[in-house]
Amino acid sequence: MNYTIHQLQIFLKVVQTKSITKASEELFMTQPAVSIQLKNLQDQFEIPLTEVIGRQLYITDFGKEIAEVAERVIQELDNINYKTQAYQGILTGKLSISSASTGKYVIPYFLSGFMEKHTGIDLILDVTNKTRVVDSLKNNEIDFAMVSVVPDKLAVEEEVLIENKLYLVGNQDLRDEKKPLIYREEGSATRMAMEKYFEEHQGKRRKRMELTSNEAVKQAVIAGLGYSIMPMIGIHNELVSNQLFVLESPDLPIKTEWRLIWLKGKKLSPISQTFLEFIRTEKQKILNDNFSWYLDHS
Repeated sequence: MNYTIHQLQIFLKVVQTKSITKASEELFMTQPAVSIQLKNLQDQFEIPLTEVIGRQLYITDFGKEIAEVAERVIQELDNINYKTQAYQGILTGKLSISSASTGKYVIPYFLSGFMEKHTGIDLILDVTNKTRVVDSLKNNEIDFAMVSVVPDKLAVEEEVLIENKLYLVGNQDLRDEKKPLIYREEGSATRMAMEKYFEEHQGKRRKRMELTSNEAVKQAVIAGLGYSIMPMIGIHNELVSNQLFVLESPDLPIKTEWRLIWLKGKKLSPISQTFLEFIRTEKQKILNDNFSWYLDHS
């Protein structure tokens, strides 16, 4: 057999995405190039790695076993690179963080200086919904989670990064009561805060519109579909350009805090410990340099 590391990497991506098209996009390759490399790998086995039924690509049981071995091979190659850099005095390894969707407006600013300083570190940042973030943390799949509300029944430690302020917003500075409220999906921290607020102030209302990301809600509000309670940290540009307006409403903003959390009692890796030290040392400078507009807004 004469398969290459490149072929194994491509095959792993196909297994992960279950699609040659998606694999090619994530690998920044053309579809024909991915197909050729996949065929070259397949030609070295008498048993099929994949099969196509209808238009859907499936991984065979044999293919799944080969993928597991390939993943271990790639990990060991990464370890070789890390150990080489470690002998050169460079901090090496992986830092994995899962962030709730709106956290993407915060966490990159706390990572950029750290990653620039430690070039031997590989970053895995998964921006997803709150449920997936909590599951990843609970299953010990990540080093840190980025959340605005600490999950129930999960013992964690935390480092607070910045206040999270939620306001009622619309696409004009006067509210049209005929337009509906736009909610995030079930499980979202913003959704829970919004439900609690309106139940206390207006009683339960029929939810006419529910969208599954902060960006989707933002675009819907800009388009005039309705109003929503949104984290201000994610709408700075839209406020400056007058695409969105903060609407006066009693007892707003709702305030929580964006924080990094990790499992209580977890033995942090040297990379995780160094990252926490960096945040604690540089936090105020990061906030002053990147979020002064936000901190000054009451």
